Amino acid sequence: MTRLRPFSDHRRGLFISIDGPSGAGKSTLVRHLAQLLVAAGEDVHITAEPSTGPIGVLARELTETVTGHALACLYAADRYHHVETEIRPHLELGQAVISDRYVPSGLVMQRFDGLDPAFLWALNAEAARPDLCVILEADPEIIGRRLVERGAHNRFQLAPGSSHAEAHFYRQATERLIQAGFDVLRVDCGARPPERLAEVIRDRLMAFFAAPVIETPA
Repeated sequence: MTRLRPFSDHRRGLFISIDGPSGAGKSTLVRHLAQLLVAAGEDVHITAEPSTGPIGVLARELTETVTGHALACLYAADRYHHVETEIRPHLELGQAVISDRYVPSGLVMQRFDGLDPAFLWALNAEAARPDLCVILEADPEIIGRRLVERGAHNRFQLAPGSSHAEAHFYRQATERLIQAGFDVLRVDCGARPPERLAEVIRDRLMAFFAAPVIETPA
């Protein structure tokens, strides 16, 4: 029997983050991936950012009225609290944790408020690294149409040309993550349904992180 385990510690679970432009289908993909991993025998915990913790709730409430450095610091504070109170405890239980948004989004969204990428990187640099950082990519024109059809969820999506700007910010953030040694998987979500994309991610996880379970004597 095998289980998904990081190279550094076969006792804890695997940490996967999924980020990408608004409207790319992250939440749907997370659900499909979780179902595939459960079917493969994994115990899976799904989470998201902003988190459901007190700082995350505050961040959601203030996204429309607080801007710039203050909001970026609030999101980062939620990220560190999220790791401490939810992500790490579930990993230590041996569960695979999938987060819908994580550090990559922290490097992107506050760019709409004109913040320096170097400041955003420094703010998030001490957050726990995912074992696999999935970045969804899609044609900005397709994403733009999806946002128009469903309606904007926050003020960032109301900015003119937001889908093109967000795609550009994500490309820059992805390069920064790769340079910093993150294990990044880029996935084009424009041509394949979410269930197929989930299979691609599942296959990558199985190929790189499957480890035999060592039974301890009773």
